[in-house]
Amino acid sequence: MAASTKFSLILFFFTCSLFLKGTLGEIVCEHLPTTVCSFAIASCGKRCLLETDDRETGYQCKTLEVVAKSMAPYIETDACLSACGLNRNSVGISSDKFLEPQFLAKLCSPNCYRNCPNIIDVYTKLADAEGVTLLNLCAKQKFHLHRNMLERLSSDAAPGPIHAALGPMGANEIKLLSSGDASSPIASIKSVKLDQVDADADADAPAPADADADADADAP
Repeated sequence: MAASTKFSLILFFFTCSLFLKGTLGEIVCEHLPTTVCSFAIASCGKRCLLETDDRETGYQCKTLEVVAKSMAPYIETDACLSACGLNRNSVGISSDKFLEPQFLAKLCSPNCYRNCPNIIDVYTKLADAEGVTLLNLCAKQKFHLHRNMLERLSSDAAPGPIHAALGPMGANEIKLLSSGDASSPIASIKSVKLDQVDADADADAPAPADADADADADAP
């Protein structure tokens, strides 16, 4: 019994040493399990790509002719895949993902953008290939997020006295000016045309008294 337990421990440590040697030493995309292929970097510095396969496995790991940053060899973490809106079964790499608002929001989030340089490097190069920058895409995503927040706040807000005086207002009657702070979701300056209010006030005001008529009435 003791001999069997000792042999099992030796076998376990031997298996672990082989795994660590393969992980920390030479990484070849075609030799990687498909469960860790996506966004991996081979020892040669080239990226690994998960592709569909007609064989029983369904997937295969291939080497891309794309050199990554000086991070090789590297296996992407589950934490970064989750933070950036990706998963281990992400097949291929396409700029079409930029058209998905939910994915772009995750990719541009601080948890992904600041902590996952490998994934950010992939999509930075994809954006460059499309003639844009990831930084600009993230800035636009933040702008649309702030605009949606402002629209929700405007629709949820109860109408105040100014709305009662003006009635329904068109888009040309309210001007929102940016405060200059890109991180502020709400504009700090609102100018409202009050021409209609002034006109109503003039119409309701009593007419001025005729001085000559008053003088004639007081005369003996």
